[in-house]
Amino acid sequence: MSKMHFAPGALVNPVPVVMVSCGGNADRDEKPNIITIAWTGTINSNPPMTYISVRKERYSHHILEETGEFVINLVSEDLAFAADWCGVKSGRDFDKFEEQKLTPLPAKEVSCPIIGESPMNIECKVKEIKELGSHDMFIAEIVSVSADEHIVDEKGAIRLDKAGLVAYNHGHYYGLKREELGRFGYSVMKPKTRKRYEKAKRAAQRNRTRNKRTK
Repeated sequence: MSKMHFAPGALVNPVPVVMVSCGGNADRDEKPNIITIAWTGTINSNPPMTYISVRKERYSHHILEETGEFVINLVSEDLAFAADWCGVKSGRDFDKFEEQKLTPLPAKEVSCPIIGESPMNIECKVKEIKELGSHDMFIAEIVSVSADEHIVDEKGAIRLDKAGLVAYNHGHYYGLKREELGRFGYSVMKPKTRKRYEKAKRAAQRNRTRNKRTK
């Protein structure tokens, strides 16, 4: 199998696209802002830790540095336009919540607001800032999570497969494929377990098809 070689680049794709809300401290007479981020992810499970990487020249950088707080708001297909707009426009010039008709709601553990229209909101407190070159990485602990009721099943499990999330792939936004390829550990399932799993998967697919027809 032949390969072509390229110069080093940030080409790990696809990546999440999220809207990060920050600022909004009433005591400082500070308006909240939104910055769209693609460089983010999970870095630890206990305690739950995440990161965002932000260029120094971005308007939100100094807010994040001063407050040490932010909220990662996951982006659904319905929010893709707003996410892109918030990524190309600056908070120096616009009130992004107002311009995109987004709802700032109080967070539980941080002073900056969550975005009400986002299906999931992840509140974070910065623990460390690493200067890496073009970007500074804000390493943070996750201190609270909120999810829309419609993506929480009867057992209390969060079903992000029902959230209609968006991924960012080399400059383009894509809705995530809703049909799963497998779950963790499916490659080593015992035959009986695999049979039950495949049966449940087929049933779920039939339900999705039936729901589409009745809409």
